Amino acid sequence: MTTPPRTVSVPSADAPQRPGVAEPVLGVSGAVGSTPLVRLDRLFPNSGVEILAKLESVNPGGSTKDRPALAMVRDALDSGRLAAGGTVVESSSGNLGVALARVCTSYGVRFVCVVDSRTNATTVATIRALGGEIDLVSEPDPVSGDLLTARLRRVEQLKEEIPGAVNLFQYGNPANPAAHAAGTMREIAEALDHRLDVLMAAVSTTGTIAGCTAYLHEHRMDTRTVAVDAVGSVLFGGTPAPRPLPGLGAGVVTDISRGVSPDRVMRVDGLACVVGARLLARREGILAGASTGGIVHALGTLVRELTPGSHLAFIVHDGGVPYLETVYDDDWVRRTLGADPVAVDAATDALSSSARRG
Repeated sequence: MTTPPRTVSVPSADAPQRPGVAEPVLGVSGAVGSTPLVRLDRLFPNSGVEILAKLESVNPGGSTKDRPALAMVRDALDSGRLAAGGTVVESSSGNLGVALARVCTSYGVRFVCVVDSRTNATTVATIRALGGEIDLVSEPDPVSGDLLTARLRRVEQLKEEIPGAVNLFQYGNPANPAAHAAGTMREIAEALDHRLDVLMAAVSTTGTIAGCTAYLHEHRMDTRTVAVDAVGSVLFGGTPAPRPLPGLGAGVVTDISRGVSPDRVMRVDGLACVVGARLLARREGILAGASTGGIVHALGTLVRELTPGSHLAFIVHDGGVPYLETVYDDDWVRRTLGADPVAVDAATDALSSSARRG
């Protein structure tokens, strides 16, 4: 029997106080990071692989985006690009918007979040509740047909309209992957004494997998990285197509993605994300979002290929509450993805059994 991974208590990556910047006193940002790493025994119980989940969903903002949001705002303040009373304008499919709304509020900074029509209503309401402002893009870019491209164009317009507005540009800001190198991957590696065979992460900006890869290289770990991407995403040579769910994949090749080469890319469609998320909820009691569902679905294929006794960790990027009206709603799945509850249940059962050996 293997020894359960220990819980590691570490300070957030940017915890040290910096001269010249007014730090929140005992603010909720102090709770960012040090998220649990848990073993999943019931997800694919006969796979012969030890499966671990990094629960980024327990961050204060409910997702892994809390780490880069905090890092990017602090970097902008430290550099002087941003000051208290200033304005941040950022494109987000949802999670970063929630994280930035919280962080900007704590620093007295106005936040305008450019979202598109796929963004969950709960997420939009959360951003507003935290003091953020919503700018909704409802039509895709007329040339590419992509909503992300349209969001980025709107960000540029708002920067011109709002005096002194700053765009943190999560798609190319080095503080994004740095937060995951110093936080997410370090915490996983230290909890496992730097012994890990496979790491799986979903990709959008690619900040998570880029930061984790940087840590692995720096510490000469031979961990293989698996990027789970959406069908229709252009990342890593993908072919553009509509993507029904936010937060997974991208319609543009991000600056960060150009500097990272995962060992493997696995692509999942919308229904696969639904099936994986529901299996994780029913087997392990973890209510996660669409991107994590995509990881679980890809994992059902991957575990059959791994040597028994292998150790695999994946990122639970966010919680499932914002997806109750989409991923976990049978009517939405039927309307949007064309799958009725019977078909979804059958696919969930098939995924569960597909990972069995022997």
